[in-house]
Amino acid sequence: MVSRRNMILRAGATLLAGGLLASRERRTFAAETFEITHTDAEWKQRLTATQYAILRQEGTERPFSSPLDHEKRAGTYFCAGCDLAAFSSRSKFDSGTGWPSFWQPLPNAVATRTDTTFGMSRTEVHCRRCGGHLGHVFNDGPKPTGLRYCMNGAVLKFKPEV
Repeated sequence: MVSRRNMILRAGATLLAGGLLASRERRTFAAETFEITHTDAEWKQRLTATQYAILRQEGTERPFSSPLDHEKRAGTYFCAGCDLAAFSSRSKFDSGTGWPSFWQPLPNAVATRTDTTFGMSRTEVHCRRCGGHLGHVFNDGPKPTGLRYCMNGAVLKFKPEV
């Protein structure tokens, strides 16, 4: 398991790379089409300013700012852009990075692409249905997958099991 010190260092590096709610112009991927589409004005109307900055402009929330980072109840995490079930609480773990982390998404929930911004290569995770930016996936997670899906809590909605 990765030490708390290493997790804090990782969070700091991510913060330096992404800044506080850093956003950039949304890259366009001509080959990608999504089931749920809206105009930019419609997205701005449907989402909070923070959700829009993250989902549509690939921003990042401040670490340790999301209440979902400490959510312990059983339930499901949904994309705030289109309400697609994305992650189960069964795959959630405390990565110590300040963002909700999971070792796997739900089937057919997310897609990935290479993100080469900020002078590094990372794997960006987006909602497969609306294309909204959710976060990044790294190869330093726990078993059984060894992956850490580091997600922005502001763009996830949690629904507890009943």
